[in-house]
Amino acid sequence: MPFKSLTPLLRTNAFAETIDFYTQVLDFVCQSRNDDWGWASLSSGAVEIMIATPNAHMPFAAPAFTGSLYIVTDEVDELWNRLKDQVNVVYPIETFEWNMREFAIYDNNGYMLQFGQEMD
Repeated sequence: MPFKSLTPLLRTNAFAETIDFYTQVLDFVCQSRNDDWGWASLSSGAVEIMIATPNAHMPFAAPAFTGSLYIVTDEVDELWNRLKDQVNVVYPIETFEWNMREFAIYDNNGYMLQFGQEMD
């Protein structure tokens, strides 16, 4: 049985600020938002994420995701030049031996976002 898609859900105590980060800094579009539920759906091209406040089903003190979200783009240099002075950088743009040009930042919650472009 093949899966059809993957949409990460990022939990946060800073609901409005997180939506602002993704829409104002990264140019995502808020597709749907319900403040009563503390939930929103955001997208940019084929990339979709959900933002949600903590619920009663699991304890939540702060983000604890140990991985990263890797987003592929065709304009990694332009994105780097636009973001580098307004975000917390994990590592600057670099072309790696596996033929990917990429950089990484933290969002406003501390989730790591990597952006990469395959090089010819």
